[in-house]
Amino acid sequence: MAGRDADLAEIRSAYAHELMASSGSSDPRIENAFATVPREDFVGPGPWLIMGLTAALADERYVRTLDADPAHLYQNTLVALDAEKGINNGEPSLHAAWIGAVAPKPGEAVSHVGAGTGYYSAILSRLVLPGGSVHAFEIEPELAEKARRNLLPYPGVTIVTGDAVTLPLPASDIIYVNASVVAPPAAWLHALKPGGRLIFPWRPSEKVALSVLVTRRQAGFALEPLMPSWFIPCVGASFTGRKAKLPDRAGAQRTRSIWRAADRPPDETATAIIGDVWFSSERLAE
Repeated sequence: MAGRDADLAEIRSAYAHELMASSGSSDPRIENAFATVPREDFVGPGPWLIMGLTAALADERYVRTLDADPAHLYQNTLVALDAEKGINNGEPSLHAAWIGAVAPKPGEAVSHVGAGTGYYSAILSRLVLPGGSVHAFEIEPELAEKARRNLLPYPGVTIVTGDAVTLPLPASDIIYVNASVVAPPAAWLHALKPGGRLIFPWRPSEKVALSVLVTRRQAGFALEPLMPSWFIPCVGASFTGRKAKLPDRAGAQRTRSIWRAADRPPDETATAIIGDVWFSSERLAE
Protein backbone atom coordinates (compact mmCIF):
# COMPACT_ATOMS: atom_id res chain seq x y z
CA MET A 1 0.00 0.00 0.00
CA ALA A 2 2.82 2.41 0.86
CA GLY A 3 4.41 1.72 -2.50
CA ARG A 4 1.15 2.38 -4.34
CA ASP A 5 0.67 5.65 -2.43
CA ALA A 6 4.16 6.71 -3.50
CA ASP A 7 3.34 5.83 -7.11
CA LEU A 8 0.15 7.91 -6.98
CA ALA A 9 2.00 10.84 -5.45
CA GLU A 10 4.46 10.71 -8.34
CA ILE A 11 1.60 10.45 -10.88
CA ARG A 12 -0.18 13.44 -9.29
CA SER A 13 3.03 15.45 -9.34
CA ALA A 14 3.54 14.77 -13.06
CA TYR A 15 -0.13 15.60 -13.74
CA ALA A 16 0.17 18.91 -11.90
CA HIS A 17 3.38 19.80 -13.74
CA GLU A 18 1.75 19.08 -17.12
CA LEU A 19 -1.27 21.22 -16.17
CA MET A 20 0.98 24.16 -15.42
CA ALA A 21 2.72 23.80 -18.76
CA SER A 22 -0.50 23.46 -20.79
CA SER A 23 -2.39 26.21 -18.95
CA GLY A 24 0.38 28.79 -18.87
CA SER A 25 0.11 29.12 -15.09
CA SER A 26 3.39 29.55 -13.24
CA ASP A 27 2.42 29.82 -9.56
CA PRO A 28 4.09 26.91 -7.72
CA ARG A 29 1.31 27.05 -5.10
CA ILE A 30 -1.23 26.12 -7.79
CA GLU A 31 0.94 23.25 -8.99
CA ASN A 32 1.29 22.00 -5.41
CA ALA A 33 -2.49 22.15 -4.87
CA PHE A 34 -3.17 20.02 -7.96
CA ALA A 35 -0.41 17.64 -6.91
CA THR A 36 -1.75 17.11 -3.38
CA VAL A 37 -5.56 17.13 -3.69
CA PRO A 38 -6.62 13.56 -4.66
CA ARG A 39 -9.08 13.76 -7.57
CA GLU A 40 -10.34 10.25 -6.80
CA ASP A 41 -11.78 11.53 -3.52
CA PHE A 42 -14.28 13.66 -5.49
CA VAL A 43 -15.50 11.51 -8.40
CA GLY A 44 -16.90 8.43 -6.64
CA PRO A 45 -15.64 4.85 -6.88
CA GLY A 46 -14.27 3.57 -10.18
CA PRO A 47 -14.39 2.45 -12.88
CA TRP A 48 -15.21 5.93 -14.19
CA LEU A 49 -16.81 7.39 -17.29
CA ILE A 50 -14.27 9.76 -18.83
CA MET A 51 -14.14 11.94 -21.92
CA GLY A 52 -11.31 13.84 -23.57
CA LEU A 53 -11.88 17.44 -24.57
CA THR A 54 -11.97 16.69 -28.32
CA ALA A 55 -14.66 14.08 -27.71
CA ALA A 56 -16.66 16.56 -25.63
CA LEU A 57 -16.61 19.12 -28.44
CA ALA A 58 -17.75 16.47 -30.90
CA ASP A 59 -20.52 15.37 -28.51
CA GLU A 60 -19.16 11.84 -28.37
CA ARG A 61 -19.92 9.43 -25.58
CA TYR A 62 -17.94 8.72 -22.48
CA VAL A 63 -15.51 5.81 -22.27
CA ARG A 64 -15.48 3.63 -19.17
CA THR A 65 -12.06 3.01 -17.65
CA LEU A 66 -10.96 -0.61 -17.61
CA ASP A 67 -10.60 -0.66 -13.84
CA ALA A 68 -10.67 1.51 -10.71
CA ASP A 69 -7.01 2.51 -10.80
CA PRO A 70 -6.91 6.23 -9.82
CA ALA A 71 -4.08 6.74 -12.32
CA HIS A 72 -6.80 7.03 -15.00
CA LEU A 73 -7.92 10.31 -13.41
CA TYR A 74 -4.59 12.11 -13.73
CA GLN A 75 -4.87 13.27 -17.29
CA ASN A 76 -6.63 16.21 -18.93
CA THR A 77 -10.04 14.53 -19.14
CA LEU A 78 -13.61 15.16 -18.06
CA VAL A 79 -14.94 12.67 -15.50
CA ALA A 80 -18.70 12.15 -15.31
CA LEU A 81 -20.41 13.11 -12.06
CA ASP A 82 -23.92 12.71 -13.53
CA ALA A 83 -23.66 11.46 -17.11
CA GLU A 84 -27.39 11.74 -17.80
CA LYS A 85 -27.37 15.46 -16.96
CA GLY A 86 -24.00 16.05 -18.61
CA ILE A 87 -22.39 17.15 -15.33
CA ASN A 88 -18.67 16.50 -15.22
CA ASN A 89 -15.65 17.14 -13.06
CA GLY A 90 -14.27 19.77 -15.43
CA GLU A 91 -11.20 19.94 -17.62
CA PRO A 92 -8.17 20.31 -15.29
CA SER A 93 -6.03 22.42 -17.62
CA LEU A 94 -8.81 24.97 -18.08
CA HIS A 95 -9.24 25.21 -14.31
CA ALA A 96 -5.49 25.56 -13.84
CA ALA A 97 -5.58 28.48 -16.28
CA TRP A 98 -8.62 30.03 -14.57
CA ILE A 99 -7.12 29.68 -11.11
CA GLY A 100 -3.92 31.24 -12.40
CA ALA A 101 -5.97 34.13 -13.82
CA VAL A 102 -7.81 34.89 -10.55
CA ALA A 103 -4.59 34.35 -8.53
CA PRO A 104 -6.01 33.36 -5.10
CA LYS A 105 -4.07 34.69 -2.12
CA PRO A 106 -3.97 33.62 1.53
CA GLY A 107 -6.76 35.23 3.53
CA GLU A 108 -9.10 35.81 0.58
CA ALA A 109 -12.79 34.90 0.43
CA VAL A 110 -13.97 32.81 -2.52
CA SER A 111 -17.51 32.11 -3.72
CA HIS A 112 -17.52 29.02 -5.92
CA VAL A 113 -20.68 28.78 -8.05
CA GLY A 114 -21.36 25.29 -9.39
CA ALA A 115 -19.06 23.41 -7.05
CA GLY A 116 -20.16 19.93 -8.10
CA THR A 117 -18.65 17.43 -5.69
CA GLY A 118 -15.98 19.85 -4.52
CA TYR A 119 -12.70 19.05 -6.31
CA TYR A 120 -11.93 22.59 -7.44
CA SER A 121 -13.35 23.99 -4.19
CA ALA A 122 -10.70 21.94 -2.39
CA ILE A 123 -7.94 23.30 -4.61
CA LEU A 124 -9.18 26.88 -4.10
CA SER A 125 -9.31 26.33 -0.34
CA ARG A 126 -5.65 25.26 -0.29
CA LEU A 127 -4.72 28.50 -2.04
CA VAL A 128 -6.52 30.90 0.32
CA LEU A 129 -5.14 29.36 3.52
CA PRO A 130 -4.27 30.52 6.05
CA GLY A 131 -7.19 32.72 6.94
CA GLY A 132 -9.22 32.40 3.76
CA SER A 133 -12.62 30.86 3.09
CA VAL A 134 -14.59 29.18 0.31
CA HIS A 135 -18.38 29.33 0.04
CA ALA A 136 -19.22 26.51 -2.39
CA PHE A 137 -22.68 26.79 -3.99
CA GLU A 138 -24.23 23.72 -5.63
CA ILE A 139 -27.83 23.62 -6.84
CA GLU A 140 -28.03 19.81 -7.26
CA PRO A 141 -28.81 18.42 -3.75
CA GLU A 142 -27.11 15.05 -4.32
CA LEU A 143 -23.92 16.67 -5.57
CA ALA A 144 -23.98 19.21 -2.73
CA GLU A 145 -24.25 16.42 -0.16
CA LYS A 146 -21.30 14.61 -1.73
CA ALA A 147 -19.31 17.86 -1.71
CA ARG A 148 -20.15 18.34 1.97
CA ARG A 149 -18.68 14.93 2.79
CA ASN A 150 -15.72 15.26 0.45
CA LEU A 151 -14.70 18.65 1.80
CA LEU A 152 -14.76 17.80 5.50
CA PRO A 153 -10.92 17.59 5.62
CA TYR A 154 -10.59 21.08 4.10
CA PRO A 155 -10.80 23.96 6.61
CA GLY A 156 -12.67 27.14 5.84
CA VAL A 157 -15.08 25.59 3.31
CA THR A 158 -18.85 26.06 3.61
CA ILE A 159 -21.26 24.17 1.31
CA VAL A 160 -24.44 25.98 0.32
CA THR A 161 -27.15 23.86 -1.31
CA GLY A 162 -29.10 26.17 -3.56
CA ASP A 163 -29.19 28.62 -6.43
CA ALA A 164 -26.36 31.18 -6.37
CA VAL A 165 -28.34 33.35 -8.80
CA THR A 166 -31.07 33.99 -6.24
CA LEU A 167 -29.19 33.44 -2.97
CA PRO A 168 -26.98 36.27 -1.69
CA LEU A 169 -23.26 35.78 -2.19
CA PRO A 170 -20.98 36.90 0.64
CA ALA A 171 -18.55 39.73 0.02
CA SER A 172 -15.92 38.02 -2.12
CA ASP A 173 -12.38 38.55 -3.34
CA ILE A 174 -13.02 35.86 -5.96
CA ILE A 175 -16.24 34.61 -7.56
CA TYR A 176 -15.48 31.43 -9.51
CA VAL A 177 -18.37 30.31 -11.72
CA ASN A 178 -18.54 26.82 -13.21
CA ALA A 179 -21.76 27.11 -15.21
CA SER A 180 -22.35 29.23 -18.30
CA VAL A 181 -24.35 32.45 -18.02
CA VAL A 182 -25.76 34.82 -20.61
CA ALA A 183 -24.73 37.57 -18.19
CA PRO A 184 -23.69 37.62 -14.54
CA PRO A 185 -26.40 38.82 -12.14
CA ALA A 186 -25.81 42.39 -11.01
CA ALA A 187 -25.71 41.03 -7.45
CA TRP A 188 -22.52 39.12 -8.25
CA LEU A 189 -20.81 42.34 -9.29
CA HIS A 190 -22.07 43.98 -6.11
CA ALA A 191 -20.58 41.12 -4.03
CA LEU A 192 -17.06 41.74 -5.38
CA LYS A 193 -14.75 43.51 -2.97
CA PRO A 194 -12.48 46.28 -4.31
CA GLY A 195 -9.85 44.49 -6.37
CA GLY A 196 -12.07 41.40 -6.48
CA ARG A 197 -12.10 39.05 -9.47
CA LEU A 198 -15.04 37.30 -11.12
CA ILE A 199 -14.38 34.58 -13.68
CA PHE A 200 -17.18 32.92 -15.60
CA PRO A 201 -18.10 31.23 -18.90
CA TRP A 202 -19.97 33.83 -20.98
CA ARG A 203 -22.53 32.16 -23.26
CA PRO A 204 -24.91 34.87 -24.53
CA SER A 205 -25.65 32.89 -27.72
CA GLU A 206 -24.86 29.63 -29.47
CA LYS A 207 -22.04 31.36 -31.35
CA VAL A 208 -20.29 32.80 -28.29
CA ALA A 209 -18.70 30.61 -25.60
CA LEU A 210 -15.96 32.60 -23.92
CA SER A 211 -14.25 32.64 -20.53
CA VAL A 212 -13.99 36.17 -19.17
CA LEU A 213 -12.27 37.72 -16.17
CA VAL A 214 -13.87 40.73 -14.45
CA THR A 215 -11.87 42.84 -11.99
CA ARG A 216 -13.44 45.45 -9.74
CA ARG A 217 -11.48 48.69 -10.02
CA GLN A 218 -12.13 52.15 -8.66
CA ALA A 219 -13.43 53.25 -12.07
CA GLY A 220 -15.72 50.25 -12.55
CA PHE A 221 -15.58 46.61 -13.62
CA ALA A 222 -12.85 45.83 -16.13
CA LEU A 223 -13.31 42.76 -18.33
CA GLU A 224 -10.69 40.64 -20.07
CA PRO A 225 -11.69 37.96 -22.60
CA LEU A 226 -9.71 34.76 -22.03
CA MET A 227 -10.21 31.48 -23.88
CA PRO A 228 -13.15 29.54 -25.36
CA SER A 229 -15.03 27.46 -22.78
CA TRP A 230 -18.08 25.18 -22.69
CA PHE A 231 -20.02 24.53 -19.49
CA ILE A 232 -23.54 23.38 -18.71
CA PRO A 233 -26.00 26.29 -18.36
CA CYS A 234 -26.38 28.08 -15.03
CA VAL A 235 -29.95 27.72 -13.78
CA GLY A 236 -31.61 31.13 -13.65
CA ALA A 237 -28.92 32.93 -15.68
CA SER A 238 -29.17 31.20 -19.05
CA PHE A 239 -31.97 33.07 -20.78
CA THR A 240 -32.07 36.45 -22.47
CA GLY A 241 -35.02 38.81 -22.51
CA ARG A 242 -36.64 39.85 -25.77
CA LYS A 243 -35.07 43.31 -25.50
CA ALA A 244 -31.55 42.00 -25.05
CA LYS A 245 -28.75 43.08 -27.35
CA LEU A 246 -26.49 40.09 -27.95
CA PRO A 247 -22.90 40.16 -29.21
CA ASP A 248 -21.40 38.29 -32.10
CA ARG A 249 -17.97 36.71 -31.61
CA ALA A 250 -16.13 39.86 -32.64
CA GLY A 251 -18.23 41.99 -30.31
CA ALA A 252 -17.60 39.63 -27.40
CA GLN A 253 -13.85 39.74 -28.05
CA ARG A 254 -13.92 43.58 -28.15
CA THR A 255 -15.59 43.80 -24.74
CA ARG A 256 -13.43 45.42 -22.07
CA SER A 257 -15.80 46.39 -19.25
CA ILE A 258 -19.15 45.50 -17.72
CA TRP A 259 -21.62 47.81 -16.00
CA ARG A 260 -24.68 47.59 -13.81
CA ALA A 261 -27.44 49.45 -15.63
CA ALA A 262 -28.46 51.02 -12.32
CA ASP A 263 -25.02 52.67 -12.10
CA ARG A 264 -24.67 53.76 -15.73
CA PRO A 265 -27.14 53.45 -18.61
CA PRO A 266 -25.96 51.73 -21.80
CA ASP A 267 -24.31 53.97 -24.39
CA GLU A 268 -22.80 53.72 -27.88
CA THR A 269 -19.93 51.53 -26.58
CA ALA A 270 -22.33 48.70 -25.65
CA THR A 271 -21.40 45.33 -27.14
CA ALA A 272 -24.22 43.57 -25.27
CA ILE A 273 -27.17 44.59 -23.10
CA ILE A 274 -28.69 41.77 -21.05
CA GLY A 275 -31.02 42.24 -18.11
CA ASP A 276 -29.56 44.44 -15.38
CA VAL A 277 -26.03 44.55 -16.82
CA TRP A 278 -24.40 45.63 -20.06
CA PHE A 279 -21.06 45.04 -21.68
CA SER A 280 -18.89 47.76 -23.20
CA SER A 281 -15.89 48.07 -25.51
CA GLU A 282 -14.59 50.87 -23.27
CA ARG A 283 -11.29 50.00 -21.61
CA LEU A 284 -11.00 51.25 -18.02
CA ALA A 285 -7.97 53.05 -16.67
CA GLU A 286 -5.63 50.87 -14.62
